[in-house]
Amino acid sequence: MQRSARRDRLPARGRERVTCAANLTTVELTWIEKRVEHWLRFGKPVSDRILDRRRRLASFTPGSVFAFIRWAANDYGTVSSHIDIVRAVEADEPFQTIPFVQPGGELLLALSGWQKVRRVLEAIDAVEAIPLAPSDIAPDYWRQVGARIAAGQQVSPYTRERHDAWLKRRKLVP
Repeated sequence: MQRSARRDRLPARGRERVTCAANLTTVELTWIEKRVEHWLRFGKPVSDRILDRRRRLASFTPGSVFAFIRWAANDYGTVSSHIDIVRAVEADEPFQTIPFVQPGGELLLALSGWQKVRRVLEAIDAVEAIPLAPSDIAPDYWRQVGARIAAGQQVSPYTRERHDAWLKRRKLVP
């Protein structure tokens, strides 16, 4: 992990006077059909800016959780597929660097390979079936999903009871 480089760009008067834009985490999304596809599976961006017909920028406030999928292919088929579930961080928090995410974020889950990505997508679908927004559930669940899939184990389901317990725990320990 590294300390945020954003701190160096902040005015001398203090971080509290910086506009919200300085605190945003920005994801570059690209869509070149059947070649390069970067998209969000879930998350609530506060802004979405179109750069050109193939690229756009989605920005997230600190604390927001989003899933970012990167897929690439050539004439012979899929070259790479990755999924990252990321929590956007405050300007003074440590973070991991992630391709196409500026400046980076807290990585809750990072897997590559289509079979693993597919299993994460199935876990996301299961959360949405409860119905809960995947960006609003316990971040620890995404860490567990990543660890279990990486170890080749079955993913335990996220339940309404588990969600209620997390909400109660969050009230006690902010």
